[in-house]
Amino acid sequence: MGSSPSVPEKSIHEFTVKDSRGQDVNLGIYKGKVLLVVNVASKCGFTDSNYTQLTDLYKNYKDKGLEILAFPCNQFLNQEPGTSEDAQNFACTMYKADYPIFHKVRVNGPNAAPVYKFLKASKPGFLGNRIKWNFTKFLVDKDGHVLGRYSTITAPMAIEADIKKALGEM
Repeated sequence: MGSSPSVPEKSIHEFTVKDSRGQDVNLGIYKGKVLLVVNVASKCGFTDSNYTQLTDLYKNYKDKGLEILAFPCNQFLNQEPGTSEDAQNFACTMYKADYPIFHKVRVNGPNAAPVYKFLKASKPGFLGNRIKWNFTKFLVDKDGHVLGRYSTITAPMAIEADIKKALGEM
């Protein structure tokens, strides 16, 4: 796993993160749900297609057990420059995002959010333990284990079959 510190957690449900207003959210509330965890940015070339498709996926599968967890990140060319609340307002206003938009996080480096250290350690990507760009997606099963990792260029709708399988629809 490279220079990544060891990650003792066995499930995403063991983490507490901050919502866009800075309030603690225990991810244990998502036990029994399939999660799609995404690092988002409002000023990226992939913003429109990803947010549009994430909203569509959520509309289609939220009642079947899918939750999308969006984490704004400003580590890639300063493409999420505002506050966490700005990121939430952007997603909700421009793309009708009905899923949670959390507090801005770092996804790489020594100050990476612990939940992202867990995700990356569970499913290393092409660059090993690093996130390459905005809109990297992690699919997490109902027990909190990472099933898959998808790059920026993988459209959310391209993951639909994997989501359906995780939901038990296939």
